[in-house]
Amino acid sequence: MGHFPSHLRLWLVTGLGLAADLWTKDWAFSTLRPNESRVIFENVCKLQLSLNPGALFGLGAGMAPIFVGASVLALLFVIYLFANSGASRWSMHFALGLVLAGALGNLYDRVTQEAYVAYTSRGRDIGKCINETETTVTLGDFTDGKNRRPPYAKSKLDSDSGIQPVVRDFIKIEAKIGKFSLWPWIFNIADALLVVGVGILLVNFWFDRKHDQAHEAAGSTADMAKEESY
Repeated sequence: MGHFPSHLRLWLVTGLGLAADLWTKDWAFSTLRPNESRVIFENVCKLQLSLNPGALFGLGAGMAPIFVGASVLALLFVIYLFANSGASRWSMHFALGLVLAGALGNLYDRVTQEAYVAYTSRGRDIGKCINETETTVTLGDFTDGKNRRPPYAKSKLDSDSGIQPVVRDFIKIEAKIGKFSLWPWIFNIADALLVVGVGILLVNFWFDRKHDQAHEAAGSTADMAKEESY
């Protein structure tokens, strides 16, 4: 914890990753319209706005308090791993910085971004609540309220409908293998940082395990040699 270069690696990666995530989210949602798609690479990647009230892949909608608590625990675990790592473990520090940036980026959205999520028989509609009465709710685009939709009758909405924290997503992978999409979910920079960071951590843990196994094997061989010498 007292090694300055280790802290520099961790917090520099965290700061740059978090800044990239928050800036790109703000840029995308202030530049693109909700139904607009902007091609980056033809048949490979495009930008398309999406609001996610759940976690990864949109699972667990309406469980924001649990996700916030899980994010805080994950951040504490990252700090624990950093505190117990060696000063020379630069790849682990880099990976922990990516995970920290990704977790903070999505945690920021869940704490600061809210939208009305209307669950209907035809699916889900997410937007800014323009007007709400005892019997109806009217939504518009997130975040400016434009493109007003026809009012929804509350009696026809699922009981889970209401104001919920959301995460801003905007990157869509269009590449396919045959008829199967490589990645069908829309995501953001924070998600990408988390995936890459966790991947690097898994490689680190795998090498640590191989090192421990080699050390244990060497110790067993040495013990056998001592017993034979007796």
